Amino acid sequence: MSRIGKMPITIPEGVTVTVEGHHVTVKGPKGTLEREINPNVTVKVENNVVTVEIPSEEYGNLHGLTRTLVNNMIQGVKEEFTRTLQINGVGYRAQKQGTKLVMNLGYSHQVILEQPQGITFDVPDANTVVVRGIDKELVGQTAAVVRTKRPPEVYKGKGIKYAEEHIRRKEGKTGKK
Repeated sequence: MSRIGKMPITIPEGVTVTVEGHHVTVKGPKGTLEREINPNVTVKVENNVVTVEIPSEEYGNLHGLTRTLVNNMIQGVKEEFTRTLQINGVGYRAQKQGTKLVMNLGYSHQVILEQPQGITFDVPDANTVVVRGIDKELVGQTAAVVRTKRPPEVYKGKGIKYAEEHIRRKEGKTGKK
């Protein structure tokens, strides 16, 4: 059995979890999330505690995964997930225009991204973009899409990187002798 899958999830105040067959719905102060789960996994809600069970060890790989997905849903509706991106480079900047994220990334044109349903972009300054939302998977995917518009390069470090990411730098041509 999975160590993570065996751990019970305590439902915090203000959050409700509903299980109907293989459909889990989580409602909280930030919004509502729904997810279909694998039919071989059983999710039970008893006394403000969610437990995930599997019929046999054959489905052990789904045990921890399902528990983590339900836990992320509960955390997301209680407090939002965020992913911070930093933009490095001369003239590289971002700004928010309505629901769109407009970035100047050294191309001949501006890169414009529309925020997906359930995601908000915050631009506290010209070189920082914060992606917010209640769905952890969608927040991570949206941050990855923003990062792909100009990934960081290894010689000068120009591009878009995650705030906690460390870019390994190369020396360049003149460093080799």
